[in-house]
This record gives sequence, C-alpha cells and structure tokens, in this order.
Amino acid sequence: MSDEEIPIIAVRPDAFLRAANIPNLKDTDGSQIEPRPVMALCRCGKSANKPYCDGTHKKVGYDGSSDDNAARDKVYTYEGQDLDVHYSKLLCSHAGECGARLKAVFDPAQRPWIQPQNGTAEKIMEVVKACPSGALRYSLKGATAQQIPPDAAGVEIEKNGPFRVSNIPLDAQDFSPNATPAKYVLCRCGLSKNKPFCDGTHHDVGWTDED
Repeated sequence: MSDEEIPIIAVRPDAFLRAANIPNLKDTDGSQIEPRPVMALCRCGKSANKPYCDGTHKKVGYDGSSDDNAARDKVYTYEGQDLDVHYSKLLCSHAGECGARLKAVFDPAQRPWIQPQNGTAEKIMEVVKACPSGALRYSLKGATAQQIPPDAAGVEIEKNGPFRVSNIPLDAQDFSPNATPAKYVLCRCGLSKNKPFCDGTHHDVGWTDED
C-alpha cells in the first residue's frame, strides 16, 4: 500500500475533517456509505449536508480550538486483583457503554467510579473492548497497559453523536499522546471542549443531526 492509499484523518483548523482512503463508512442507521477517496467531514455541527462539510463553518465562524487539553491529558489507574484499569479523561466521550455493561465496576455514582475488584478480568476486558473512545485500557498484573483493538478499519457515524473511528491514524495538532489509532471518537456537534475529540456535550445540549 502506497502512502497515497493509507487511510488517514486530518484535522483542519477551524474547519472540517479531511478523511482519505477510508475503507469502511457506516451511516447513522448502520448502513454502508460508499466512501469517496477524499472526504471533507463536518465537525462544526451546522452543515446542511451531514456528514459532509458544506462550508457552513466559515459562515458561523466555527472555532475548532479546545480548552487546555494538556492539563487534562492524564491517565488514572484503578487497581484490581487480577488486572488494573486505566482511564484517560481527555479521550472519554461519555457514551456510557461501560456502566451499561458492567455497573458493578463502572459506576459514576461511586467513589472511586471504577472498582475492578467488583468484576472478573474477562468481563472487564469485554467492557474495554466495547469502549468506543479508547479512554479505557487494562493491564494484567505485571504487564503493560493495553486494549483490545477492533477488527476492522473504518468510521461509524453515531446518530446525533460523534464519529467513531477504528484503526485509522489521526493527524491533529492536539492529538493526545495517550490516544491510539485503534479507536477514538471525534466531535461532530462542534461544541466539545476536548476538540477534536468528543466529550459528550452533544448529549448534554440535545444536539441532533437536524441542527
């Protein structure tokens, strides 16, 4: 595969996401979209042609900058008996997959909110695999932190939510050193404080694809 054929997503400042050579693109209903060789994907949240950019970011004066990501780019470790769970707050999109699947371990109402001792290693690893943002990782005792990568490279458009990306490198100035191209989520509503990553603001403000 030549450099021209390698899948990549590049963040354009105060503009769109340039997605090139994306092998798999899923719409909000799960159906397949035939990807173009190069696509400009909307990240201001205002395009009338979502998921594609139509230039509206210029009209609305979209600001693609974020708050001080470096100050929040920290990994927290929660120790268990068989494994430890590692959590990156900056990368978390607050999709809620972890709590829905294993609330005994992942419960924001508890302190600490992650308690690995309340679940089996197998169940915790399944939850880490389901985490769309890559914010969760695990390490077996005596091993380095890891996560289970998804099977295929591509982009899935979450209905009224972010772009869920798997196994595609991200070219971004603010790319977190704690992130991995195995999976991450990119803001699509234009309101995240963690741009280019999603921080769940779309849910808090009720943003939809019709906005």
